[in-house]
Amino acid sequence: MAKVVYMALPFLTQPHKTTTASSSSSSSSSSKPSKLPHRTRSTNISIPSSTNVAANRSPKPKKLNSDVSPHRAVSAVRLMRIELGGAFADLLNEKGKGSGENEMGYVERTLGFRTRELNNQDLRLVTEVVGGTIRWRRYLDHLISSLCHNKDISSMEPLLLQILRIGFYEILKLDMPPYAVVDENVQLAKAALRPGAGNLVNGILRKLVVLKENETLPLPEVVGDDRSQARALATLYSHPVWIVRRWTRYLGQEETIKLMIWNNSEPSYSLRANRAIGFSRDDLVTQLNALKVPHKLSLHLDDFVRIKTGLQTIIHAGLLKKGLCSVQDESAGLIVSIVDPQPGETIVDCCAAPGGKTLYMASHLSGQGMVYAIDVNRGRLRILKETAKLHQVDGVVTTVHADLRTLTDGEPLKSNKVLLDAPCSGLGVLSKRADLRWNRNLEDMEELKQLQDELLDAASTE
Repeated sequence: MAKVVYMALPFLTQPHKTTTASSSSSSSSSSKPSKLPHRTRSTNISIPSSTNVAANRSPKPKKLNSDVSPHRAVSAVRLMRIELGGAFADLLNEKGKGSGENEMGYVERTLGFRTRELNNQDLRLVTEVVGGTIRWRRYLDHLISSLCHNKDISSMEPLLLQILRIGFYEILKLDMPPYAVVDENVQLAKAALRPGAGNLVNGILRKLVVLKENETLPLPEVVGDDRSQARALATLYSHPVWIVRRWTRYLGQEETIKLMIWNNSEPSYSLRANRAIGFSRDDLVTQLNALKVPHKLSLHLDDFVRIKTGLQTIIHAGLLKKGLCSVQDESAGLIVSIVDPQPGETIVDCCAAPGGKTLYMASHLSGQGMVYAIDVNRGRLRILKETAKLHQVDGVVTTVHADLRTLTDGEPLKSNKVLLDAPCSGLGVLSKRADLRWNRNLEDMEELKQLQDELLDAASTE
């Protein structure tokens, strides 16, 4: 009888109070929020018939525009792709690539021009601005609406709204010099849209600067009945109202506020040294010291190192590209320690993609045994297979494109152990996946619970 390891999933029937970094799964490997197939992403802005915002304007010559800030141009287009096109808020590598293509190529196709190439500082700013703007979207939109005389901003042009969000975030949360933020976002609006859009951005951002200096931002007070207080808290801490009400009901208002503050804080990350190629944690520490990246050793796992800043530096140095290490949460590593893979064993990873735990288990096999990585997403399995080759564990990893629930109708795979990391709500990793808060609703919770029950039943037959 195979040993079955099932990951407990927080916040489905009742939220868990733990808010420490080590209790959340990494978005890159162990956090696998489900994309419910019959539900579309909700958005609070109008989507034109074509997601190309330049479609209804005269074509612009494709040329270099050296007056526009590259990190703002990339951030604005990236935010549109995330909100309208379903792209991920992932990191950029040293060439400014994220979800498959060069970001400047997206800028050129969307805005009609290119800016100068992104340097290291630009890459860090894109990561900060995109993540922060998504995280604080409800808060920013409340202020934008207030300064537009409570106009319904859902009718605003998508690109114009993203430019305003970026400007508001940079002024309020990054404390950038206001004059520079105003000037450069105005330049972007004029170049990408039209002079009138630049004038609008100029007027609204200047109002914001005055209100911030006078400490008179138009923010709601937490007063009234439970519903009114939940709406106010949802705006102040930029979370959906339904999540605030749900957590307040289970945790109380004080603990809910602490949890939202944690979700809005800068996430920490963990790196796993790739033991499969003989690269130890000591080797990783040596590399981090050379790159001057602050770090701490994991208190629980010998292969892991914790970092708070410097991830873009690590990416730029090529440590991930060379397969020396990977970004993986310690919680994912702890699950693997429970599975306790041994050389010669056969292990089934039921919902494997993107493959962090698959690869870590494979690294323990010393080239003997097999990990069957099953997943319904063919594209993510392909990435897993490529990463397995990079990490030199492809000889002990077999990918299986299938829905576990139907796969088990036939002959079960013979195995020693089975791991099920079922698709989850992702509400436990909102500090790392800020976009998830806007892509979930209350109805999803019951649907996910049903899916998890079905997957657990299927896994138990392996």
